[in-house]
Amino acid sequence: MNKTLVTHKSNRYPALIKSDFLQQLLAFGSLIVLVLVFSLASDNFFQFSNIVGILLSTAVVGVLALGATFVIITGGIDLSVGTVMTLTAVMTGVSITYWGWPIWAGLLVGISTGALCGFVSGVAVAKMKIPPFIATLAVMMIAKGLALVISGTRPVYFPSPDKGFRFSDISLDSLFNKIIPGFKIPNAVVIFFAVAIIGSIILSRTIIGRYNFAIGSNEEATRLSGVNVNYWKILIYTITGIFTAIAGILIASRLNSAQPALGMGYELEAIAAVVIGGTSLSGGKGSILGTVIGALIMSVLTNGLRIMSVPQEWQTVVVGFVIFLAVYMDIIRRKKAS
Repeated sequence: MNKTLVTHKSNRYPALIKSDFLQQLLAFGSLIVLVLVFSLASDNFFQFSNIVGILLSTAVVGVLALGATFVIITGGIDLSVGTVMTLTAVMTGVSITYWGWPIWAGLLVGISTGALCGFVSGVAVAKMKIPPFIATLAVMMIAKGLALVISGTRPVYFPSPDKGFRFSDISLDSLFNKIIPGFKIPNAVVIFFAVAIIGSIILSRTIIGRYNFAIGSNEEATRLSGVNVNYWKILIYTITGIFTAIAGILIASRLNSAQPALGMGYELEAIAAVVIGGTSLSGGKGSILGTVIGALIMSVLTNGLRIMSVPQEWQTVVVGFVIFLAVYMDIIRRKKAS
């Protein structure tokens, strides 16, 4: 990386660390407050089975949000993650159920599908110079249509053999229970946190992460410093596609089927989790830990409202208000930073 770019980053690094830490602390504090409020409001909330249920519901949206974090840090957006997740699930289901391929081959098909969709979005944004909102909106519609066409508008159910490994075991089985009897943490939860660790390493310890932040902070300065911005943008969108594919596999495994009409709306929950976690929509700022906390906040809020028998329509209103508040806080942070 160019010396000027490195110097610019190093000069403001302590301030960035302090700002990120405060944001993560605020988000974590909000999560604790929500848990305390719902625990006091209902005896059913703070039970092991319900906590596991919250973590399980967090896994899919959480993995989607982890992928979206990379794109949003660049100052972009990806509206296609929900339907690409569905297309990934459909392709995985078709390859295993209809084509008769083994599970491992179906997983490769699913991962490749997500990566290809991310690659297409990246090329549209980086090479064709289409605004990320429009490019990913187009990919969203294409993925939605392909999922319906390939599945024949019908759910694709995975085979459930009496013996051996089942596709549903990917999400619902518990390796922890085999190690520690009675400690039934679903594999989907373990995969979510494992993916979060991998994402954190990529973002904080690799050149991909450094260029990710550099592009989001000042794309033109990064380009003038000799960095091939187009290449790294395409790679970042492809990584987001891979994360999206993992989410698609998790939700298909959890339902033991690929539902071609499922997926719309998940992108909004994922983006909301990213923003609540402190990632700036203007780019250049964000963290994987913040996104994990943001995803947990979304799940705890939804679960708590459901346990308190709040009507579905009012749950939607409350979640929308939280998103509104998170974006407004991001605007305030940007004004203070400038």
